[in-house]
Amino acid sequence: MTAAYLGIDPQTKRFPAWMLLDPERRMIDSGWLSGGNFREITHEAVELTQRIQHEGIDRLLIGIDAPRQHRPTIREYYWDRKKTTWRPRKPSEVGYGRHCEVVVKAAKLANPQWTPVAGNCPEWMELGFSLFEALVKTGASVHEVFPSASYSMLEGERHPPVSIDFSAFRPGKTDMIDACIAAYTMIEFDQGRGCEVGDDGLGTIVLPRALSERIPVELLQYPG
Repeated sequence: MTAAYLGIDPQTKRFPAWMLLDPERRMIDSGWLSGGNFREITHEAVELTQRIQHEGIDRLLIGIDAPRQHRPTIREYYWDRKKTTWRPRKPSEVGYGRHCEVVVKAAKLANPQWTPVAGNCPEWMELGFSLFEALVKTGASVHEVFPSASYSMLEGERHPPVSIDFSAFRPGKTDMIDACIAAYTMIEFDQGRGCEVGDDGLGTIVLPRALSERIPVELLQYPG
């Protein structure tokens, strides 16, 4: 069975970058999604996915650097790092963020842009929601990734390396690197070296390595 791994970096300042890697971490292709609005960009992402699937790829895993969905309501529980337990939300706390983001923050892997409730999400998140909704219908395995957290986990590692070219980097090198690490994270997860976190039913974040054994078990289980 032939597998491939597509990383997508949704954004609105520029078009979204994407990179496709094979199981040996070699770049197959890369580029930028285009369109005049979210619908057109999403349509191009679907066409890209279908084209990959029609080129002999039996199993396509996609990593998207954006939340899968908004919060339907405000978050009622916050993690108390000092007491290593969950506590009720205080009236002064806004209640944004999903459980997967709390885990990433508490594990000191990255600083999330806490996902708001519907109507308060920035445009790049809305584009991400559109991509998730459309791409899951293609039959690909679609996941949320967090490049900053992946960089933290992989810091100091030199193996396994990735092989890429710079043919599509000019419009935004940082964006393309994020698309690369999104695809790389999916490889590491698919090959058994990663994990996923999130227990509130609002999506999980895939990480390229297992969490530290020092992480409290209670953190990984959202109340309710």
